Amino acid sequence: MSRRADDPADRGHAGRPPTPFSRAVGQSRFVVLLAVVSVLLVAVALFLIGVVQAFTGIWEALVAVSDGKFTATTLTIEFLEIVSTMLKAVVFYIIGVGLYSLFIAPLNLTASLGVETLNDLEDKIVSVVIVILAVTFLEHFVRWDEPLETLQFGGALAVVVFALVFFQRYSHQAKEAQQAKNPDVTARAQKELFEEDHEQRVITDDLLDGRRSADGE
Repeated sequence: MSRRADDPADRGHAGRPPTPFSRAVGQSRFVVLLAVVSVLLVAVALFLIGVVQAFTGIWEALVAVSDGKFTATTLTIEFLEIVSTMLKAVVFYIIGVGLYSLFIAPLNLTASLGVETLNDLEDKIVSVVIVILAVTFLEHFVRWDEPLETLQFGGALAVVVFALVFFQRYSHQAKEAQQAKNPDVTARAQKELFEEDHEQRVITDDLLDGRRSADGE
């Protein structure tokens, strides 16, 4: 559906020139490409390391079985380390594509992953970190060298996981509160920035009315 000719947003862009540095500051977002490329390269390196670990672990398992020296505990720990490496690669990958989608151009990939805002990116990273911590504890549990140290390690991880879950829940509540006050501000800003190439934001009367009504409630 096309905008009307007397749309306040159109009048703002057409009749009100941008400030001298608004376009320069808006275009400065492309510096994030340096971080995106760096993080994605780290993700690729970790994926390759995980692949090498997987092939090495499978080969060692086959050799151990053929020699009759099969030790399930040792092999399980090695395979859990592979899973941990892959999960760390996933963290870097999510950060890379998330930063690209937030600062450069929106992607269907991040939308399908549920990463459309910075809060979403934080939420996904925290979720994967919790899984990594769980896998790390499972490695120590399977090894079971020092039961007391394993218990202490599990208690320390439990405190960290509790803090991460608390942060995740607080972040989710803050996001819901923001969406309740301004449900379409983010989508409108993304459309103007990425599709219409407008770096400077226009404060319309509709937005001011929405803020007044939200404050009144």
